[in-house]
Amino acid sequence: MRYSISFILLFFTLFSFAQKEFHVFPLNGKGMHGSPSGDGSLNNPWDLQTALSQTSKRVNGGDIIWLHKGIYTGNFISTLESTLANEYITVSAYKGDKVVLNGNSDNKVNYVLEVNGNNVIYKNFEITYFGDFTRLKSDKNFKATIGLNHIKGEDCKFQNLIIHNIPGSGIGSWKATGGTVIEDCTIYNNGYQGTRGHGVGIYVQNESDKTRVIRNNIIFNNYYKGIEVWSATSGTKREFVKNVSLTDNIIFNNGSPSGRPWSNLIIASGDAEGINVAKNIKVNDNVLYHNTDFNDFKNFGYGNSLTLGYISKALVENISISDNVIIGRNNTLNIMHAKSLVFRNNTVYTGYVHLATSSLPALKAGRLKLDHNQFYTRRTAGLRILKHKDYKLTDWQKTFGIDKNSQWKQLKNFEIHPVLKIQRLDTNPNHFNVVLLEKEGKDVMVDFSDYEIKEGASYKIYDVENRNRIIKSGKISSEITVQFPMNLSDFEKPLHNTIATKSANNFGVFRIGFDKQKEKKGFFSRLFGWLF
Repeated sequence: MRYSISFILLFFTLFSFAQKEFHVFPLNGKGMHGSPSGDGSLNNPWDLQTALSQTSKRVNGGDIIWLHKGIYTGNFISTLESTLANEYITVSAYKGDKVVLNGNSDNKVNYVLEVNGNNVIYKNFEITYFGDFTRLKSDKNFKATIGLNHIKGEDCKFQNLIIHNIPGSGIGSWKATGGTVIEDCTIYNNGYQGTRGHGVGIYVQNESDKTRVIRNNIIFNNYYKGIEVWSATSGTKREFVKNVSLTDNIIFNNGSPSGRPWSNLIIASGDAEGINVAKNIKVNDNVLYHNTDFNDFKNFGYGNSLTLGYISKALVENISISDNVIIGRNNTLNIMHAKSLVFRNNTVYTGYVHLATSSLPALKAGRLKLDHNQFYTRRTAGLRILKHKDYKLTDWQKTFGIDKNSQWKQLKNFEIHPVLKIQRLDTNPNHFNVVLLEKEGKDVMVDFSDYEIKEGASYKIYDVENRNRIIKSGKISSEITVQFPMNLSDFEKPLHNTIATKSANNFGVFRIGFDKQKEKKGFFSRLFGWLF
């Protein structure tokens, strides 16, 4: 007994030093108020800016800053930084609380949240604009803003953030931010209108040798592009568009609010000296989509989903594109300026596959490795090298020795399994992103038997384009299947301007949440479970 008591005392001593918790409330919130003179305790909490300004002597790796329910209006800078190896500071909404950072303030700065420190996790809150504001660049009171401006700080994590309705880009994560992970975020309706749409979902760069990870995000209806792995800078003499991994993202209908579809994903640079080129980029298991009428076998109109390269002097290098669904209109896939590329196991629906003549030397030299793809194009000769020649797949294979195991069909023969993706959230294992494509808009049965979901588990389904409204709820059947409705006209919410368009009924992106299933607790869980 004496040893048991000693063990318990030792456990509590270790635990007390392992993690410190701090609390934050809005300055002008209901009930409890945060204060610059607080100490971060629950009875004397900080305001948000005070919490984000703490040094590593007060808040360091392993510690957590809890943001309590409320609207935090203002523009905030985080200088938090963990100095402990492999230990993160966490800034999170408090256990189920709805926390919103509202950037619509009188400040002149161009961000809602700016981040400037290493090894910090930001998760489970919203970043947006409330109230009246203009999205027209020509208006006197217009102010372009970034929702999350990640200036510097390596190995950060941005998890389960909802970033929407910002008059600018959702996330800018720049060259001094290597090793950072952006995952399970929902980013939409960001941008403004000039002579064209401006504002992307995520703008990302990387100068370090650490890989940037962009994983399982839903990005749609931004005024300009979905994700830009990109730099417009020329003459920099440095490389900072490199080492990025994009996996399991769902990127669709970007450009819609500005009246023209733009690239859902572009990987490129504008360096005319050819030094700062996009390189070492992996794009795996993503869904890229623009609204498409699958009964229109001509598939005219601009609707690009993936672009590689921007100018011929900055050819992209060592790019790997595999296992993606890439759907759009006439120019869905643009391999414009490529030096080396692997393109395998992709499904492409387009008027034509486009390659620029600058990619022709690499194609002839065998540095563009294409195989095991499924192409659907308008014409039989649907593989086009711009200003050069259109090829049938058989001629393409014979001329360049590529795509030997690929297939081609015309648009009218388009076939695909209706369940494009089921992806569990790393930040919430009971929630899944589900992507469906059913050409006729019929309901789709989805099988969850591979995900340890038990018969009778309760679920709720949300359409991500109307994310606060439940479109269906129930209990899962003995077959462990759920039928998803595709015709959501009864659930549609007006979009934020008259130009934007909702997804067609043939395409749906959903979030399904299952009730947490009870597990048998072991001895230590029963003994210390109240701590966690």
